[in-house]
Amino acid sequence: MEKSLLIVFNERTPAAGVMPTIFVFLLVSIASLASVDAADSDPNPASISTTGPSAWGTYWKPFAVDSPWNSRPVAPVLGDFVIPKSDYYPLVGEGKYSLEIFLAKPNDGPVHITGLPGSKGLWDPDAEMHRDMITITHWPRDATPAEGTDGHADIVDPIKGIVHSFHKLKYEAGQWVASQYAWARIDGRGWGDPAHYFQGARAAGVPSMAGVIRKHEVNDGESIYRHALAVSLTFNALSSEPAYIFPATSADGNAAKTNFGKIPEGALLMLPDSFDAQQIRHPALRKVVETLKVYGAYVVDRNVGTPFYIYVENGSGFNLHRGGWNNAVAADLDRIRQELRQVVSTGGWIDGNDHLIVPAKNLNLLSMRGPWRIQSGNTQGTYDTWAQAVVFPETVVRTVQVNTTARNLQTVSWALPMSGTSYRLTAIASGGAKLRFQLRDKSSGKIVVDTSELGNGETVTFTWPERPVLLIVQAISGVGQVSTVRGELTAADRKSD
Repeated sequence: MEKSLLIVFNERTPAAGVMPTIFVFLLVSIASLASVDAADSDPNPASISTTGPSAWGTYWKPFAVDSPWNSRPVAPVLGDFVIPKSDYYPLVGEGKYSLEIFLAKPNDGPVHITGLPGSKGLWDPDAEMHRDMITITHWPRDATPAEGTDGHADIVDPIKGIVHSFHKLKYEAGQWVASQYAWARIDGRGWGDPAHYFQGARAAGVPSMAGVIRKHEVNDGESIYRHALAVSLTFNALSSEPAYIFPATSADGNAAKTNFGKIPEGALLMLPDSFDAQQIRHPALRKVVETLKVYGAYVVDRNVGTPFYIYVENGSGFNLHRGGWNNAVAADLDRIRQELRQVVSTGGWIDGNDHLIVPAKNLNLLSMRGPWRIQSGNTQGTYDTWAQAVVFPETVVRTVQVNTTARNLQTVSWALPMSGTSYRLTAIASGGAKLRFQLRDKSSGKIVVDTSELGNGETVTFTWPERPVLLIVQAISGVGQVSTVRGELTAADRKSD
């Protein structure tokens, strides 16, 4: 009886403040700012449908119809780099370090999540700060983290329209704790954007549930999974530079020192049309192969020693080695490894409703994360990750606060502002709040771009300067009521790509 040890390694970026963690699967015989008080903040007050597995942007079919997860390429051109062999066979499956996805109900009550004992608090990579606590308004009664030390669990709240994604979630001493919390819109792209660049517990910045083969899909009678899959690679396959490409917005933090392959995170891997799926002997693996030929699999994380690992939801019953090690399955998995290639170009894209689309790449660059310093007034506004905005409490005096740390623009490699390019800034505000955006020449100290104060819906277009600049963002409160403000900064000379 052949035995196999699979170790999957998932390392967060240095910004996340999370130490490297090692996931171990033992396959024997089968080889098989302060507290977040804005818990009721809702970026979209309209409830998202919970009924029926046919609606996009739901627990059953996560993310938008034109999300990269739900789109398939037209005439993909594949690269020539072959995923190398490593210590173990490739794997498609569930396990201690996969996850289960839970659905919140309207009558599920709130739960408070704090940081791990002895830590600085709960790491919020979007705000780039440790929080004392967050409050999840609707917490499923059956929510259970995976048994492995990473404690993955994703919770879909259809009332808020949010996927809550946790790292190292635990219930101990009567309290829920975790090392990291991130979120994404269940009806969104399923990938980060330059402003909200970290939206889940995977290294690529995506929710852990994204691309996972779901329990309700395994035996649905279909010959193919109707979405791209999620896959991790190991060091000898992953590239160091670039460590990630669009649509990923992040990667493992020490990629430059440890990776020595040629495939970045965020890459789409596919099998060629010529790959004969009918030669795959196991029907469950054949369905995966058919999916890899049509949708492919996005690289979302790194593992140790496994050429590729495609994730399956826990509790699905998916097991390619049921009853013991299956040499035929192992051989087929290795044949898939030899043929799986990175997509280097496409002739277009088709969304989940079979419509030709141009994928959205002109995404918001401006975050309203802190730290903020009050210039005038006396009522501090705070960053609310769920609203993606600065929220001011009711005040009788106008407050002006400023951020000069450059943390408002995250350095997502494929979305850096380019000199000579025209950009459009639109203020999105309520309660009389306003936004001001300035660029100061680092050499002369002269203000070279000043939008002045922008109220809700007001827009300014400007050209990014040629010389290095310092970013200055001002958030200005309304008076007499709660007010909020954020901005949308996009390239002005292109619509989507």
